[in-house]
Amino acid sequence: MLLRYKKTYEKIAMGLLSFMPSEKGVKRLQETMHMYETEADWQLYLYKKEEDFIGLVGIIMEENEYTLNHITVNPSFRGEGIGKEMVTKLRAMFPTKECMSTEDTDLFLQKCTQKEEGAD
Repeated sequence: MLLRYKKTYEKIAMGLLSFMPSEKGVKRLQETMHMYETEADWQLYLYKKEEDFIGLVGIIMEENEYTLNHITVNPSFRGEGIGKEMVTKLRAMFPTKECMSTEDTDLFLQKCTQKEEGAD
């Protein structure tokens, strides 16, 4: 289940976000969290499975598209399709918008798309 970020989830979100190579260092993490907390078009979601938060996805919303800015899964849960499920849930939430990627998320988004095309 994807849940919209709330300030009470800050430490959990920072912990998950720290798994992204581009987000190493406390200062960088704090800057990123500040953007998600203050910029209306930056949206952060946490993925909860049973009682645990195990994934995080951050997007930057625009008029006709959104950019997958961050996506990360707790290493203990990788390889279970959770990242792909988060992308699928985002697409369902915003069906009229195109999902774009950044340099950091492009390869992952391509893999998700290839798997979807291969499933037909």
